[in-house]
Amino acid sequence: MQPVEINALEPVEFADGGRRRELSRALETSDLAINEYRIPPGGEFPGGLHAHLDQEEVFVVLSGVATFETLSGIVTVAEHEAVRFGCGTFQSGKNGGDAELVVLALGAPRESEDVRVPASCPDCGNEPLRLRTDEGTVTFECPNCDRTFDPGRCPVCGGEDLAFARGTGVDGSIESAVVRCRDCEETFEEPPLSEQ
Repeated sequence: MQPVEINALEPVEFADGGRRRELSRALETSDLAINEYRIPPGGEFPGGLHAHLDQEEVFVVLSGVATFETLSGIVTVAEHEAVRFGCGTFQSGKNGGDAELVVLALGAPRESEDVRVPASCPDCGNEPLRLRTDEGTVTFECPNCDRTFDPGRCPVCGGEDLAFARGTGVDGSIESAVVRCRDCEETFEEPPLSEQ
């Protein structure tokens, strides 16, 4: 039982300048995932709108303001506050303030093997699709008909940085989940998918 110096851990860097440090391995946890996120102003947590069907998550804001989108609304979490997302709750997060956001993210159990995105299978219509990230390759799998799909590029700019997001109507009401291109900011009702 040795203390771990968080800043001594090698971070994973994100394109928007954000960083993640994984504490689970260093602390040798068996049943709890622990990550520290540092998100710059305007930055986002990785992954876009997603749900863990087999893991609940707690986010503790150490400094800054986090804004989480869910399919039922927006949740703002200030410094020294925490929020819990139960198994199956779709959520995505971003820095909602002007300063760096520092968050401790906890997940139980430690390993999540059933991550879903809010999209329907183009073949059978089943929703939600399972997200797979085997060997660094992203694919989507239908748990109903077992078809597998590759994510496509943005139909407008050709960019590859697409993420699921909460779609809203003109009056601010939730319409459904959409796909947003982080390169050109265009949104699409259906994700560009191609069958493997």
